[in-house]
Amino acid sequence: MNQRLVQIALVVEDYDEAIEFYTKKLNFSLIEDTALSATKRWVLVAPPGSDGCRLLLAKAANEAQKSRIGNQTGGRVFLFLHTDNFERDYQNLLIQKITIIRKPSVEPYGTVAVFEDLYGNLWDLIEPAK
Repeated sequence: MNQRLVQIALVVEDYDEAIEFYTKKLNFSLIEDTALSATKRWVLVAPPGSDGCRLLLAKAANEAQKSRIGNQTGGRVFLFLHTDNFERDYQNLLIQKITIIRKPSVEPYGTVAVFEDLYGNLWDLIEPAK
């Protein structure tokens, strides 16, 4: 058996502002942006150099979905972004004025900081220990 996660849906308020944040501030690549209807698009973004899981930016379509924007995991860290250069990417977060929730620390698994995206979802930026 061979399985893998290929996409994770991230509920967003607006496609274009989400694309702007992920591509301009986090330097993700826009993989696809296809109109499915007058109100729905298929929008995929991925970190630079990634050949793994992608984010599907899914615009909230009703009040229940809107209530989850920015808090899909009840306040826990939701997404984990590995990097080959923590200092470079942490400095980019600072330059882009992205809110840092927890300053860098060295843990047994690597160097980590917690930041939030434009909607308040929490992310770990991690350079894994060698």
